[in-house]
Amino acid sequence: MITKPFGNSQLPLLSFGAMRLPTKENGQIDEGKVEEMVAYAMAHGVNYFDTAHPYHEGMSEVVMGRVLSHYPRESYYLATKYPGHQLAERYDVAAVFEEQLKKCGVDYFDFYLLHNVCETSLDTYLDPKWNIIPYLLEQKKQGRIRHLGFSTHGLLPNMKAFLEIWGHEMEFCQIQLNYLDWTLQKGKEKYELLKAYHIPVWVMEPVRGGALARLTSEQAKVLTDMRPHESVVSWAFRFLMGLDEVKVILSGMSNIDQVKQNISTFETNAPLSEEETAQLLAMAESLKSSIPCTACGYCKDKCPMRLDIPMFLATWNDIRVFPSLNAAMRVELLPESQKPDVCVGCGACARICPQKIDIPTELAHFAEKLEAMPKWADISKAREEKAKQMRTQS
Repeated sequence: MITKPFGNSQLPLLSFGAMRLPTKENGQIDEGKVEEMVAYAMAHGVNYFDTAHPYHEGMSEVVMGRVLSHYPRESYYLATKYPGHQLAERYDVAAVFEEQLKKCGVDYFDFYLLHNVCETSLDTYLDPKWNIIPYLLEQKKQGRIRHLGFSTHGLLPNMKAFLEIWGHEMEFCQIQLNYLDWTLQKGKEKYELLKAYHIPVWVMEPVRGGALARLTSEQAKVLTDMRPHESVVSWAFRFLMGLDEVKVILSGMSNIDQVKQNISTFETNAPLSEEETAQLLAMAESLKSSIPCTACGYCKDKCPMRLDIPMFLATWNDIRVFPSLNAAMRVELLPESQKPDVCVGCGACARICPQKIDIPTELAHFAEKLEAMPKWADISKAREEKAKQMRTQS
């Protein structure tokens, strides 16, 4: 496993994100599968685990705490985050922090982050009445936080504003970074900004919620022609390996096969050449027509209609590329109260979206497209009637 130095530690370059853990049919985390994934990860040098207060409706911290309790505390690094990005009437950082320690069953966090310091949360984190950052700095002095940092999906000006005030206290920063967002979301500029502040970079969404694993055959061919024995997913990781300031690359793995495949990639330090990087970034231009949703789920939490917005946007992206009835069926089979056309257009989803997507507008376009497409139920009914006719004739 490739490691990177951070202070007196050597951190695994590939680290375990706990936002997309395997689930059962009832939606609960499949703890048995998580145990298997963590055991394999630990045995192969992946001992950094990143969770957060809202992941899996608050259960990610609980499950990760229970699973990791089987290992000596000093054998792994545990990271979680304070949810100041969530819209609320008041913020009680002490109560949340104590709750997180209890949920995870630990006395301290190795890494603790301000969760998504963005345009809608910057004022919350900076407001002295909530005392968020001073409180966390005090916990660091007490040894209950070993390293304090922040994550952000915010735009470049937002990052600059925060760093000008608190950059001197931040030991690391977690940003969305991949070869598509290198230009689409000014990832290069964000990386250079953190480098100027001497703040090491943690990467989230290296495969953009799996989007960079689902290239078209033409897009994939650009990569496989250069490295026939490498998967398209490995290209996303190889791109990041070439960035010196990147110390941790988080992957939200959902099954044991993903764990094994990713670890296999990180057993060899094989960053891209200049020519390969240029080809990769040129290929990325063909991906930019898609809606940049990473399925973080923040929008779903704020939707008054409880719509599965990430699923809608993923399906809309699929249909925009190719009008697939199989994709449309995901939505068609939902109850009427859970379909995109019931969106009330309140905008709560768009205000919290890290990608700045105009979600109500996209859902309206999506609903219009679905209405114009043939209905799977009608097609199935027609096929059934045709089958009956054929049986009668025979």
